[in-house]
Amino acid sequence: MSSHSLISKTDFQRIQELDTCTVSNALDRLGARLRNEGSISGSVVHSILPNLPPMLGYAVTGRMRSTSAPVVGRAYHENMNWWRYVASSPEPRVMVVEDADEKPGVGALVGELHALIGLALHCVGYVTNGSVRDLPAVEALGFQLFAGSVAVSHMYAHIAEFGEPVELGGVKILPGDLIHGDRHGVHIIPLSVASEIPRMAEQILKEERELKEFCRSPKFSLDALDRKLQHLPGDGFEMPVNGQPWHYGPARDPNGEPGSRVFEGHNGARRK
Repeated sequence: MSSHSLISKTDFQRIQELDTCTVSNALDRLGARLRNEGSISGSVVHSILPNLPPMLGYAVTGRMRSTSAPVVGRAYHENMNWWRYVASSPEPRVMVVEDADEKPGVGALVGELHALIGLALHCVGYVTNGSVRDLPAVEALGFQLFAGSVAVSHMYAHIAEFGEPVELGGVKILPGDLIHGDRHGVHIIPLSVASEIPRMAEQILKEERELKEFCRSPKFSLDALDRKLQHLPGDGFEMPVNGQPWHYGPARDPNGEPGSRVFEGHNGARRK
């Protein structure tokens, strides 16, 4: 990944201050991707240290195994080619490792020592469908962990491949992808729209504050709520489908029940 693909330091810092839910809402509003893409399922990978602040960094990717011994070296930290690859990538870095064993999570690749090496190489966290360990020590380091499980032993954990696309929970992650994670989970931020996220997030947070104030006010009613929701910018839009955004149709669907909603594309196609 070339340096021109990186976002500015200012945009990076502003995104880093946002939680994943707000950034996800901004991506939805920007039409950056379909809503069912880009987020790793929480049933596969979840936050292990939810009290740590949000993590943001560029992916360094690898595949690991733990049920059989590595071809070279005795332990997980001995693969210097892996560490050299990590050090050659844009920073800050997030280690994203697919556990390729038939049953992921048998042995943990990352614990305290691996986290310390990662921090020395300007890594801010680790994401895997496998397992992790040494939780109190790693949390004290401020190193983020997202995993499918926790394990007692490393077993034969080792990096078998690196620098190629990996897949976690059906989401393909490429080296250099911008990875964002917090207590809610992990998602990929498309670099093509990253610079637009701070502005959009600010607008969404403003709208949410106003809606919260309304819900707490004596002016609240269902009729007033309906009017307010109809006028929220972007609230009635779904992601583009074959280049055609969908938007909410009228409250009364001529082909459906009174008060039902439909989605209507620019080409006139309709769906409930």
